Amino acid sequence: MSAAQGPVGIAVIGAGNISKQYLDTLTTFPDLKVLVVADLFEEAAKARAAEYNIPEWGGVDKALNHPDVEIIVNLTIPAAHVEVATQAVNAGKHVWTEKPFSLDRDSGLDLLKLATEKNIRLGCAPDTFLGAGLQTALRLIERGDIGRPLTAMTTFQTPGPEGWHPNPAFLFAQGAGPLFDMGPYYLTALVQAFGSIRKVAAVGSKATETRTIGSGPKAGEEFAVEVPTHVSAMAQFESGASSHSVFSFESPRVHMGFMEITGSEATLSLPDPNMFDGDVRIWRAGDEDWTIVPATGPANGRGMGVLDMARSLRAGTAHRATGELAYHVVDAMVSIAESMETGEFVDVKSSAQSSPALPEDWAPETATL
Repeated sequence: MSAAQGPVGIAVIGAGNISKQYLDTLTTFPDLKVLVVADLFEEAAKARAAEYNIPEWGGVDKALNHPDVEIIVNLTIPAAHVEVATQAVNAGKHVWTEKPFSLDRDSGLDLLKLATEKNIRLGCAPDTFLGAGLQTALRLIERGDIGRPLTAMTTFQTPGPEGWHPNPAFLFAQGAGPLFDMGPYYLTALVQAFGSIRKVAAVGSKATETRTIGSGPKAGEEFAVEVPTHVSAMAQFESGASSHSVFSFESPRVHMGFMEITGSEATLSLPDPNMFDGDVRIWRAGDEDWTIVPATGPANGRGMGVLDMARSLRAGTAHRATGELAYHVVDAMVSIAESMETGEFVDVKSSAQSSPALPEDWAPETATL
């Protein structure tokens, strides 16, 4: 049991676009108390704090040194995730990081080791698998409704974020692209269904060397494309199951959120792994059509994993969206990138356990601490 009592103090570092999605939910959970918004650009932190009536704002040190903050919610750009998380661990704070956990294996492993040495918890997005949609699907798999899980297919295809994002260049830089930007949602869900990934193979391509910003104050500006914008990846899991996934910023047709798992007795259609809700469909041998299984459980949005981490911290139990799980997904994505370069299968050496299901009556809006 944690020595502290009452709501868990939270500081958000990073006042960019994604912070709104987190603060929309974090500020509604009575077991959390958002105390600080911090950013390198302090005026951005001030504006975001005012928007949500958060009492304090300032630079990064304001969050790291606040005596009542127990968890840092790290919403910085991907290239800064490990640096900021390391600062927070050294400051004695538990850390929730937006995906990806890291951009390479070495820095991610160093962060895991440091947190273990200092008895600090690490959590990481995506927490979408804690939402009602995927939790319902995972319960069906665990119950044996599709028999033994055998294979999976997933697809994410869009024209790319430069059409709507006002500052999209970082999404086409090293450590980003459709693989590192969207891969965590799909690969995390697959690990929950099948267990650890053992080896991968992939091919990738890049349609153009530059792209043009389509909206906002920088509309019309060109930027460099540094990574493959279409990735086709195969994975084999420790269970012997296999999957095929497409991650693409090259399709004129938006086709995303497709995820099917085939078992020995039935096929399961899962909701979009980037969302927290959505009906599940099952097709059994002999059926004329899909059977809809309504999703049950909470689906509040981004930040559910922070709440699970906070409640688990108080209870002295394991949280679900762990740093180890997020690192395993990073390891798999780095391995996919290596396979695209070498044309060979690449072994994934890390492992991660599937997380226990949330109780269906888990209630984020209820005060429990």
